[in-house]
Amino acid sequence: EVQLVESGGGLVQAGGSLRLSCVASGVTFDDRGVSWFRQAPGKEREGVSCISRSDARTYYADSVKGRFTVSSDNAKNTVYLQMNSLKPEDTAFYYCAVPHRGSRHCLEDYGMDYWGKGTLVTVSS
Repeated sequence: EVQLVESGGGLVQAGGSLRLSCVASGVTFDDRGVSWFRQAPGKEREGVSCISRSDARTYYADSVKGRFTVSSDNAKNTVYLQMNSLKPEDTAFYYCAVPHRGSRHCLEDYGMDYWGKGTLVTVSS
């Protein structure tokens, strides 16, 4: 059974930082890559960042570029999303997900095979 478990969410003031973690079992991030999404109430789910194995690149949404960094620790089968200079509009549930094998759509939700249950990030102004 594949499980993805996010952690690290919480309440932070604008301008602060958080680091989210996602630990996988039953699937290997080094093999499949990983994506981060977020969704605020009443809004569409948004691709935030991903590590693509198909082209060996990382990708970021324009809204977080320069502020967020995705990384991985293969020994721990864990990925991270370091979030700096947080803004109130970053408030959302954050989810990690595993893309389809060979997918070139790692920031699009239809390209995902597995999802975690999410962790809440709240940024106060």
